[in-house]
Amino acid sequence: MAATLTPSSSGATTILVSASPGEVRTALLQGGMLTEAWVERPARPDGVADLHRGRVSAVAPAMAGAFIALAGGETGFLPEREASDQRQPIAAAVNEGMILPLRVIRAAQGGKGPRVSARITAAEAARIAAAPPGAPILVARGPLAAERLATRYPRAELLVDSTALLARLRGAVGDRARLIPAPAFDDSIEAEFDMLAGTEAPLPGGGRLLIHPTPALTAIDVDAGSAAGARGAHGTATLNREALPELARQIRARNLGGAIMVDFAGLSPRRREALADPLREALAADRQARLLGFTHLGLAEIVRDRVHPPLHEVLGSPPSALTRGLAALRQGARDAAARPGARFALLASPAVIAALEGLPGALEAFAAEAGTALLLHADPSVTHPSIQEVGHGG
Repeated sequence: MAATLTPSSSGATTILVSASPGEVRTALLQGGMLTEAWVERPARPDGVADLHRGRVSAVAPAMAGAFIALAGGETGFLPEREASDQRQPIAAAVNEGMILPLRVIRAAQGGKGPRVSARITAAEAARIAAAPPGAPILVARGPLAAERLATRYPRAELLVDSTALLARLRGAVGDRARLIPAPAFDDSIEAEFDMLAGTEAPLPGGGRLLIHPTPALTAIDVDAGSAAGARGAHGTATLNREALPELARQIRARNLGGAIMVDFAGLSPRRREALADPLREALAADRQARLLGFTHLGLAEIVRDRVHPPLHEVLGSPPSALTRGLAALRQGARDAAARPGARFALLASPAVIAALEGLPGALEAFAAEAGTALLLHADPSVTHPSIQEVGHGG
């Protein structure tokens, strides 16, 4: 049964939280529109806002920072500006072997470890001090996306489809979190999440956005398609302007980070500059994004703070074996809930099965929900994993 928003929440800000084996998905709805989409694998958190007690492993004055040994063999980077409240060179702020209380301020990316800060609150310092002795040590995990959104939107209601997750969220936000029948996402939200996993997004006025992440930047092309010639002489300019709200929404919903270059459709570089003010207005609701200007080629330069990994890195582009496997578990868990006592089997490629076996707790969570272990059948010819009923348990 899909969730139905109450009239009081449908026009306001609502946070939908849907749990499935191995995964938690969170949707921020504002005025009924999806503006943020988060996919988290609790067994592999991104680490942002984790509290650590770390050890300085190397001071790097040339890089204006220091490398920090963290729990689990991970190496973080402490920028000079985050080493202390006083402005001083990194070599004066820390030394090799020093033990520091730390908070992760940016997730690992591109083979580089997480970024950390020694500028923490008194409450965080007290929590780290109360942890068992030793370093490096992980003291506490950071909040889930739903908890972060609840803090940013204190009047928003949280609709949750998992009793276990509800207990955690109520500890953080109280009665604002409310249990609803599973699943929390209706068909339209599911379709939005599916679209966000791809590289295309349709535009309301016709045409589409083509979104292509690279290691250095994200390139977005406004493709007018057949819509350009259907509007007269000013049709392309109008389409570009009408595309701006959706462009801004896609950037935010996909949590794109770093450099973003936008190639508008069919306008000279001079005419594209007229889009600057409306583009800034479209981006205004996203506190992490800002327009820097336009290049000589007429490309809009947007920079967006990278804190958590963008959605395409979590899901894979194209979707990874783990993403495809977890989607099969999600659908299979719904089928199992509708047919208590049935046994189910997963038919998937060896890569998908290996990915699920490598994610702690995912298959166990399915078994707990279904009441029986999931049978695994590996077939190299299978491109789309599926879970099928194979009989009933006694």
